[in-house]
Amino acid sequence: MRENVGIDKVRNIGLMAHIDAGKTTVTERILFFTGKTHKIGEVHDGAATMDWMAQERERGITITSAATTAYWRGHRINIIDTPGHVDFTAEVERSLRVLDGAVALFCAVGGVEPQSETVWRQAEKYRVPRIAFVNKMDRTGADFDRVVEEIRKELGANAVPVVIPIGAEAGFQGVIDLVDMRAIYYDDSPQGAVIREEEIPPELLDRAREARALMIERASELDDDLMEKFLNEELPEREELVGVIRQATIAGRFIPVLCGAAFKNKGVRRLLDAIVDYLPSPVDLPPVIGARSEENEEIVRNPSDDSPLAALAFKVQADKHIGKLTYVRVYSGVLRVGDTVLNSTRGKPQRVGRLFEMHANHRQAVEALHAGDVGAVVGLADTRTGDTVCSPEHPIVLESIDFPAPVIGVAVAPETRADRDKLSHALARLAEEDPTFTVRSSDETGEVVISGMGELHLEIILDRLRREFSVGVKSGQPQVAYRETILSAVDHEYRHVKQTGGRGQYAHMVFRIAPNKPGGGFQFEDEITGGKITREYLRAIERGILDAMAKGPYAGFPMVDIKVTVYDGSMHEVDSSEQAFRTCGMMGFREACKRAGLSLLEPVMSVEVTVPEDYTGAVTGSLAAKRGKILAMDRKGNAAVLRARVPLAEMFGYASELRNITSGRGSFTMQFEHYEAVPYSIAEEIVASRREKAAVK
Repeated sequence: MRENVGIDKVRNIGLMAHIDAGKTTVTERILFFTGKTHKIGEVHDGAATMDWMAQERERGITITSAATTAYWRGHRINIIDTPGHVDFTAEVERSLRVLDGAVALFCAVGGVEPQSETVWRQAEKYRVPRIAFVNKMDRTGADFDRVVEEIRKELGANAVPVVIPIGAEAGFQGVIDLVDMRAIYYDDSPQGAVIREEEIPPELLDRAREARALMIERASELDDDLMEKFLNEELPEREELVGVIRQATIAGRFIPVLCGAAFKNKGVRRLLDAIVDYLPSPVDLPPVIGARSEENEEIVRNPSDDSPLAALAFKVQADKHIGKLTYVRVYSGVLRVGDTVLNSTRGKPQRVGRLFEMHANHRQAVEALHAGDVGAVVGLADTRTGDTVCSPEHPIVLESIDFPAPVIGVAVAPETRADRDKLSHALARLAEEDPTFTVRSSDETGEVVISGMGELHLEIILDRLRREFSVGVKSGQPQVAYRETILSAVDHEYRHVKQTGGRGQYAHMVFRIAPNKPGGGFQFEDEITGGKITREYLRAIERGILDAMAKGPYAGFPMVDIKVTVYDGSMHEVDSSEQAFRTCGMMGFREACKRAGLSLLEPVMSVEVTVPEDYTGAVTGSLAAKRGKILAMDRKGNAAVLRARVPLAEMFGYASELRNITSGRGSFTMQFEHYEAVPYSIAEEIVASRREKAAVK
């Protein structure tokens, strides 16, 4: 598969950015210039290679991360194009978990936007080295220096230009390469594909020297030899300078910044050079660390074909032609067709049926995936996202992937009886693909409720059910994923005694429940002394409490952020059992919750609205009417940017409302912030409405 390319010449990179910064357009140009495709597909024409889903082509956005491979200067570049819309942030999360480097794209007009910050923080979490590319330099309002300053200020990054633009907006002609000190011009026809390298024009020479001096100064802060040369005003060799920038980039202490206009094919080849020059290969990064599933002992795997196999499944995809495709990143060893491997996360042996190198939705069959490769496997039936696949003789469990919890749900029902079985099968397949999509049946109402990250996320799921799985499906109004918690701490005693002839049931516990910190989840502790309750019965109490928390006593929503401490109790040598203590835990907890007082929690969203200044009053008023809190108001160019926190329940249909208020000139982004208590009067309305629906059912 590697075609004579050593692992040191492999680059696993992702493109990440705010929606509409041009990720897919940049990827299309990379594929064109590396010879992977011979025709450029445009997003606005619905012809982009990487946006292969019908829903992506219709909407002109990326929904699912697509993988492909290209070759440049003898290097193999595995690329993952990730979505920019906040509803699909899990696609970015799982991609960054397995990538070695990333290209962060910024719009030369919009600069650092809300989702730019989110994906940047995700990259920080996984310590992914980055380079920045300021795209759309030919657009009206493009300002390279302002965007670089925003990256430094708003993202706290050591952003340093390694090229500077020649002109901007309609006058954008090319870039000055600060490493080689050459001016690169792009012809506007044919499609910017022709490059001219010339001396730097005299009027830009001072600015170029100043920018180069800054670049060398910032790089020399991280290398003593280069610092000595800089202080002695000696010019470093090209290889030395590139080497130091590369080391600093891999260490996460230097962000090389490039620029261009991908739609006009300008700057993309310099970006490819930077990917090869500055981003790491698998051997430049620390070896992957995992644990043995039984002993929890730390194990290190070096990125080499000679090491035992260790791979992480980062994506599962349903394919109607060949079944289930599992995308994997191989960290060490070789994965071969026909191998029997171990899913160490679930303790299940599995057989590798077929292996593929992916190019969006096209597949090229291969015999093996080597260390450092990203590919897809057929045959891993029991493998889920985040599972580890390894050699049965050398088990290892790699760190899994964390995903945010869904915040919005909608009730779905089959249109006909024939659709009923198809619906449950299709929902199970989609839930297996997408860890942020969940399906549950409501015991109270009998409805099937699907939950996701936002309205668009659920809209796409419903569309896929109809198109891909041919399921007739009806959906209700979106429902907010409310939660319940307690208001105060109480001590409570509960005794479960049941005598029904023969062996009875006996369980007794004395415990305390208290609110946990927001986001703290459920915590169970025992302070039992003298063996008054055995370990197995304490586990049964905990299971009973979890049963009760799944459906809270206030309105039937799941309970969160509660700490339970059991500190006394008693057992009966004949009548006590695990079931008796489980029932005791459930009933006692419910009683204690009613004494502690109950509160309904709702998801609160971080909302950012960008509008022309004339409309700020109307938009502020509309957000205030939605129980929103305005946090800040800034200016960006000629627009006002309002940041607010608004309950999700009030934000349904806001896109249409904002269009009406601003005559179509406003835009907004929204993402989950935290859970907050619902005002009592509104909580009572929600509870009454749920009881009414349950009674009707």
